[in-house]
Amino acid sequence: MAASVWAATTEVLAAEFSDVPDLPQVLRILVRLLLAAILGFMLGFEREHQGKAAGVRTHMLVAIGSALFVLVPQQAGIQAADMSRVIQGLVAGVGFLCAGTILKQGRDEQNVQGLTTAAGLWMTAAIGMACGLGREVTAVLSALLALVVLALVPRLVTLIERLVGPPAPEATPPRVITKPDDAPPR
Repeated sequence: MAASVWAATTEVLAAEFSDVPDLPQVLRILVRLLLAAILGFMLGFEREHQGKAAGVRTHMLVAIGSALFVLVPQQAGIQAADMSRVIQGLVAGVGFLCAGTILKQGRDEQNVQGLTTAAGLWMTAAIGMACGLGREVTAVLSALLALVVLALVPRLVTLIERLVGPPAPEATPPRVITKPDDAPPR
């Protein structure tokens, strides 16, 4: 009896862990997920170093999750047209996550925070997707370009502003749209 229970148990476990048929496939999965994690770490470290709320762990999880969302259907043999629906769902889901990082304080349209964080998470998801789809060079180049934008562009803007002066103040105040119940009394 014990021998048959053990045999059944090992048979079920072997069947459950048979989604990866050989060592090259295991290595392919490992490379794609590790690269997504490393690139997510790089982007997250830059954001965390700048004191932003979405840091290393958030960016790593977004990158790994995005890679996994495209890697698993790819392993299952999904058709290219169906993969586009997976990607659309992933982009929409990450967009929802990113929307939660954007804060608008008060009625002033100029006081919005979190846009760069949201865009960075969105970019991190795209980089993770590239890793999961086996587009490693594209993912690395995109991550390097994103790091340039996050780290060097603010310095470039500061340098240009020193040369040409700060941005001119707005000629007209921003238009604020109110609801009828927010209108001032007459």
